[in-house]
Amino acid sequence: MTQTTTPGTDAQAPVPQPAPVAAAQSQPAAQGSQAGQYFYGLGRRKCAIAQVRLFPSGDGQILINGRPSREYFGREALDINVQAPLRTIEGSTTYSIIARVIGGGLTGQADAIRLGIARALVVADESSRAALRSRGLLTRDARVKERKKPGLKRARRAPQYTKR
Repeated sequence: MTQTTTPGTDAQAPVPQPAPVAAAQSQPAAQGSQAGQYFYGLGRRKCAIAQVRLFPSGDGQILINGRPSREYFGREALDINVQAPLRTIEGSTTYSIIARVIGGGLTGQADAIRLGIARALVVADESSRAALRSRGLLTRDARVKERKKPGLKRARRAPQYTKR
């Protein structure tokens, strides 16, 4: 190996090259990795952000952060809310859904996942847009918590007024 020097500088040491990274080991399907094409949808609600992958050749399983949806939410009402876009479509294709959700509480996360699933279904089949739109599943609920203002106890709650 030859080293080159430029006038007025010391000899430059050879820069070590990083070792090649080993190929990533494939994770099991329960951890969120499946082979094949998927359709992507992003959903937001309050502080929750959900990244949804819709696999068209699936078994109908819904995984949220690596756990089944019933186990993740613990309440049947939230699980039914998440499945609303799939019940609206009722197509011949069964989908497997893998969602990664961060932030917010369980209700906000469920609504974010529902919006992400609806958006992914529109990407998968554009003809489903009208049915999803008529049920309000493609509408982003923009309500978020109002910020606290200076001089107040909460967003609008002022300290109690005392006359004397």
